[in-house]
Amino acid sequence: QVQLVESGGGLVQPGGSLRLSCAASGIIFSIYRMGWYRQAPGKQRELVAYITSAGSKNYADFVKGRFTISRDNAKNTVYLQMNSLLPDDAARYYCNALRTEWGSRYDFWGQGTQVTVSS
Repeated sequence: QVQLVESGGGLVQPGGSLRLSCAASGIIFSIYRMGWYRQAPGKQRELVAYITSAGSKNYADFVKGRFTISRDNAKNTVYLQMNSLLPDDAARYYCNALRTEWGSRYDFWGQGTQVTVSS
């Protein structure tokens, strides 16, 4: 069974930092694109960052220079280091694993972890 489990969310002040983790099981982790998405109340889910199986990284404009995505294939874990947090960063953050190959799409999601940014 595929499982993605996020952790590391919590309450932080504006300008503070958090590191989110997502531990994956049930997939060949190293061949999946791993991403972080977020969703705030009343808004659509949006891509924050992703990292490909080759290590290429992509960030949404609103987090460039502040967030860093990384992966540790030996631990089947993807991370999101979040610095200089803003109130608009408050959302539920979801881990995603994506693979498209051989005419099939494999797309898995975690349950999310809550990030609150408040003074």
